[in-house]
Amino acid sequence: MQDLLGRLRHGRALEPGDMDRIAQQLADGGLSDAQAGALSMGLCIRGLDDACRVALTLAMRDSGRVLCWDLPGPVLDKHSTGGVGDCVSLLLAPMLAACGAYVPMISGRGLGHTGGTLDKLDAIPGLVTQLDEPRFRDVVAQAGCAIVSASADIAPADKRLYAVRDVTATVDSLDLITASILSKKLAAGLEGLVLDVKMGSGAFMKDLASARDLAGALVETANAAGCPTRAVISNMNEPLAPSLGNALEVAEVMAVLTRGDVQTPLATLSIALGAGLLAGSGLASDVEAGAGQLTAALGDGRAAERFGRMIAAMGGPVRFVEDWQRFLPEAPVICEVKAASAGYVGAIDGTALGMAVVHLGGGRRVESDAVDPGVGLAQVVRLGQWIEAGQPLCVVHAARGDAADRAAAAVRQAIVLAPEAPAREALIIERVG
Repeated sequence: MQDLLGRLRHGRALEPGDMDRIAQQLADGGLSDAQAGALSMGLCIRGLDDACRVALTLAMRDSGRVLCWDLPGPVLDKHSTGGVGDCVSLLLAPMLAACGAYVPMISGRGLGHTGGTLDKLDAIPGLVTQLDEPRFRDVVAQAGCAIVSASADIAPADKRLYAVRDVTATVDSLDLITASILSKKLAAGLEGLVLDVKMGSGAFMKDLASARDLAGALVETANAAGCPTRAVISNMNEPLAPSLGNALEVAEVMAVLTRGDVQTPLATLSIALGAGLLAGSGLASDVEAGAGQLTAALGDGRAAERFGRMIAAMGGPVRFVEDWQRFLPEAPVICEVKAASAGYVGAIDGTALGMAVVHLGGGRRVESDAVDPGVGLAQVVRLGQWIEAGQPLCVVHAARGDAADRAAAAVRQAIVLAPEAPAREALIIERVG
């Protein structure tokens, strides 16, 4: 490993065969923390060629157990590269299940300014995301979907590298993102995958060129590894849902599920992602038919029923869907952040809003931080919206008054009011694959 790190330092090319050693020593503890950090930084700076990226992904997948399924429908999944107010996974998984797919979704916790799907689920009392394999399989078979954390024997090399990336400022490495995402997804034994690659102020990829590079790397690597994959590049210049924070985002999902509202950006993106999956797997004749099936599953309550079935099977309240407001935690301090002047919402710094939630306690600054599920920002204004002086920019949910004050100051810095409305931006920017 010292030789390999030396080659990275001096800019000499690594070989695909090196990736097996990297993954093995990440998984079995053969790398010290110092070496793992140096490796992460070296790979971030020097990068990998296409062959090494595929080799690293497969080696990390094969560092642990790879699941196989025997189910009466296709095994499908979705992954997002991370944004703010992005709770699509909680909505799309039961929508796909209601259309005949099986969704064994292995998810992660918050990373940087973005919220983690597992942290959102942790806001539901009693629910357990760390399931052993027999129970994981039972939940998928019963509910059609399960959203769980990776067990110790699923891509263990990624678990080590995932933690290192957050504390070494290498979260945005294209090669490490690709290998991290796909190693877990491929280990789940998928027959189809769709990727939501975020672009904009609230995403890791701030511009279209970077988002295209990442989408291309993910699609090409996954297909080379044998999993049919496509991607959507979506707009993250404002939060996807108007709430940021774990319990608050679950509440947004429940509002869509129980009202069947397909007009929200959250539902629109979920349908766009799922339609291609259904068409590619044979569950729909084409993308348009897939969108129709997902819209129907949301509107007639079948998706909500699947979500409730999953929550109960994972230890959550049996009647969560029927009475979800009663179960979600609330912050003790709730206050409005009022605009100092009038204007159109001209720009929103999504990363700054995400970090405001982290500093409220809704995310992690270091891996060991506890997460407060009740805190966050709700009713965040939308781009192009006209705001009068004194009208709320958002509502802060905080554990203490001083934390609420700091969050309010961050919100005022992050939301820019302008004399003219900005140009309207599309939610779906382009499709890849």
